[in-house]
Amino acid sequence: MDTPRIEIIGLTGMPEIHDGDDLVTLILAACSRHEIEPCDGDVFVITQKIVSKAEGRVVPLATIEPSPLATTFGESSGKDPRLVELALRQARRVVKMDRILLTETHHGFICANSGVDSSNIAGSDNAAALPTDPDGSAAAILEGLRAATGTALGVLISDTFGRPWRQGVVDVAVGLAGVPALIDYRGVEDRQGRSLASTLVALADEIASAAELVMGKVDDVPVAIVRGLAWERSDSKATDLIRDPAEDLFR
Repeated sequence: MDTPRIEIIGLTGMPEIHDGDDLVTLILAACSRHEIEPCDGDVFVITQKIVSKAEGRVVPLATIEPSPLATTFGESSGKDPRLVELALRQARRVVKMDRILLTETHHGFICANSGVDSSNIAGSDNAAALPTDPDGSAAAILEGLRAATGTALGVLISDTFGRPWRQGVVDVAVGLAGVPALIDYRGVEDRQGRSLASTLVALADEIASAAELVMGKVDDVPVAIVRGLAWERSDSKATDLIRDPAEDLFR
């Protein structure tokens, strides 16, 4: 039996991304510079931030007029009221607004500040919101990469989320195309012959977290290729990872 292994390749040297940039062209140019030939089964993991930049989701905070709610919370929490207002505008509902702003976004993600932040954004007074349709963004990038390379690829858009009850943040999938979101082991027997009752593995989130090990937060590596992972083509979306409210014990 072969020893299982995967390889994670960070694409360095990509330029600053601006509104309207063609990410497929820039990603393939980075592959060419590093003499990397995309292979069947490669999963391209792309940070949400460069997708947001390319799709014009960077917002000048000077254009944001904070509401009284945003102003009051900003003053009490030490946050820029304009950032608070932008986060509230991206929210379907507010989950918690006490020291932190925890929201459910229009996509259905529950996260801090609706995913709005100003890290790795050019200019001192700008912030980026999540892509409007991250699954659609992933699908468009995948279509471009497949057309240009003729290979069976997957694309995942990642972002950093906190975790209840555990310190530290991890990267998760917020957009997905081609790759399964989940692997369902329910009903499969383990080596002792016991049937697994509730094992549902978040494959897409695991890929995102693994890729972050080479992408980092401040290392200017916005794209990574996860190679050697066994997966079957799927029509999954990242929204498949959102727990059904009827099964959510914490609502």
